[in-house]
Amino acid sequence: MIQVKDDLLPEQLSFEDYRFWEPPDDCHYELFRGRLIRMDPPAPLHVTISQFLVYQWQQYLVSQNLSLVVRTETGVRTETSSSRIPDVTICTQALWEKLSNRPGGGILDFAQEEMPRLVVEVVSSNWREDYLRKRAEYAIIQVPEYWIVDYVRQQVWVLTNPDRPEGYEVVKRYPGEVVESLEFPGFSLDVDEVLNPPFVEDLIRQAQSEQATLRNRADSMAAKLRELGVDPDAL
Repeated sequence: MIQVKDDLLPEQLSFEDYRFWEPPDDCHYELFRGRLIRMDPPAPLHVTISQFLVYQWQQYLVSQNLSLVVRTETGVRTETSSSRIPDVTICTQALWEKLSNRPGGGILDFAQEEMPRLVVEVVSSNWREDYLRKRAEYAIIQVPEYWIVDYVRQQVWVLTNPDRPEGYEVVKRYPGEVVESLEFPGFSLDVDEVLNPPFVEDLIRQAQSEQATLRNRADSMAAKLRELGVDPDAL
């Protein structure tokens, strides 16, 4: 991976300039008060956790028939000259279509009342960003729910109620426990599975196998009914 020296990056960028700025390398950059911050390449487990959470939320949103989408690498503007890139972001389908049709980077802009319903940060090497700085930024723009997934410290935090005077209310969950979403009632996961998730490809194969088993049982039952002179399509 080729990285550009910091002294070759712009010293300051406005938010509007950042939206159209193209990195000179293959890294992702966040914007904090006009200054570019290079993001470390995610570890394999970091990527696996993000993919697992996206898959689980996709299953939930579809099952609940909600007009929402879950995405990765979507920017969220948090201050006048600050923009973050959460690992997972949930927003409305209408808002995502709006971003897709707008030139420049896909960034939810609180100044235009473009708010995510939920964001997730999987803790990287610079843990203070996720626990302290981003926590304050997401609370100020009132992101309803913020998850911090920390596979090093083996914990998952769910932060809600950002409009409290002292900021987010925090619920901490650890291995052996279940983590739940308040923004999306009924959505819950085992903490052990979040911190050490299966491959999404295996989950898809398992789901397809279960569907195939159900189809085979239905076909077998229909055949038996026909043998008895009963039309299963008429039932």
